[in-house]
Amino acid sequence: MTLLWSIVLFLAAAVFEIGGAWLVWRGVREHRGWVWIGAGVIALGIYGFFASLQPDANFGRILAA
Repeated sequence: MTLLWSIVLFLAAAVFEIGGAWLVWRGVREHRGWVWIGAGVIALGIYGFFASLQPDANFGRILAA
């Protein structure tokens, strides 16, 4: 069960990290406005929450690889 939980957290964190960065980028580069930037910041905050739930202490290194 721990392996399945780690995989779910890893996938969710990856989606929120990439999605959050993409939203901020689109908001700034394409002048989409503060709504896009704010959504990106919220998504990056959710990424941090999912990262803190990961039982493995090396999660950041694994996600970066």
